[in-house]
Amino acid sequence: MTHDMLHVMEWHNGEKPRFPFSEQEMRRRQDAVRQWMAANDVDAALFTSSQSVAYYSGWFYSGIGQKCGMVVSPIAATTISPAVEGGQPWRQSFHDNISYTDWRRDNFFYALRQLTPRVGRLAVELDHVTVKFLRQLESALPGVEFVDIGQASMGMRSIKSAEEHDMLRAAARIAVQSATAALGLIVPGALEYEVAIAGLAAMHRGVAATFPGAGMMGCDVLFQSGIHTDGALNPITDKRIQSGDVLSLTCAPMLFGYASLLQRTLFCEHADDASLVIWEKNLTVHRRALDLIRPGVLCRDIARELCDLDRQCDLLQFRSGGYGQSIGLQSNSPGADQDVAIREDCFAELRPGMVVSIDPALMVPDGTPGAGGYRDTDMMIVTATGAEHITDFSLGPVTTSLASTWIERRCD
Repeated sequence: MTHDMLHVMEWHNGEKPRFPFSEQEMRRRQDAVRQWMAANDVDAALFTSSQSVAYYSGWFYSGIGQKCGMVVSPIAATTISPAVEGGQPWRQSFHDNISYTDWRRDNFFYALRQLTPRVGRLAVELDHVTVKFLRQLESALPGVEFVDIGQASMGMRSIKSAEEHDMLRAAARIAVQSATAALGLIVPGALEYEVAIAGLAAMHRGVAATFPGAGMMGCDVLFQSGIHTDGALNPITDKRIQSGDVLSLTCAPMLFGYASLLQRTLFCEHADDASLVIWEKNLTVHRRALDLIRPGVLCRDIARELCDLDRQCDLLQFRSGGYGQSIGLQSNSPGADQDVAIREDCFAELRPGMVVSIDPALMVPDGTPGAGGYRDTDMMIVTATGAEHITDFSLGPVTTSLASTWIERRCD
């Protein structure tokens, strides 16, 4: 190791672009951490999950193997990034950033030690820190006591601000643009990936028009047909669509780490009677779920009522997941903040400011009448008196021919 091989440096390369959130908003988030620190006798907090780093700094890291993080102290806030990320983490971070090289395996901890001098109690996200990582922290910071901030941070993120609501409304509009473009290519013989490409191109154009200069990492469109609809995250393929196929379209724009979601079930040209019956029943559950979203209601109570409705509709055996979840910053580990989910084992109370998805999903096995996946997803902002439905897209039995008429009517 020669003297000119740096461990840590400041790569303040270029100028910071226009930030997606106001200075007041970002200070509010960091101040909430400091208030928690003071109340829990904590000297500093280390965030390592992509969602928390993005929430408190604005930088949504890619997670390509090297460690990333952010340290919040009573007087400072600094992101820690691998040098391979260049100057982007600094440009996207509210407040400061330092970069570390990979000349040595422990350079992340070298940077961390610089940011945590004389720290006796350090908060970490125990729902994100592995056992191996925790042991590395203990070795790098001997004598430091580690306490959990993961649950507290999740609670801070669950109540969205007005600026976050505006971000998610914009994402919902972009998702509609994407879905509309994809629908225009759905005809017998079309390739799944061609439909997805059309939706993704429209999504990228929508992001560029709404937030010039914004990164588009994480934006995605999934489109499946027939047997491929049985899983929500099944990959797109070169399968050709056939007349009568059940179709699943997912448009998920990501803006500055905030993930939006629009899913629709469709059929190519026509649907058989068994499929229509199952679809209409599932939409009955879906629409009831939309009506139940309001402040003061427990997630488990919503799920229980919907489960009862599923039993009445003879659908419960086909249910492939819960009835909804929190929407906001995309998590690279659990997929969503698990403290707010429309499931029978979730005791969270819906509160004004929360944003949740409604997505009762079915998977009817191959060989069964009406076989296929049925997924329709909408997003709701919980308000003081009810909920705002921010997904403005047709819902229900619409063949592609009818969808084309609907698209033209919307454009008029």
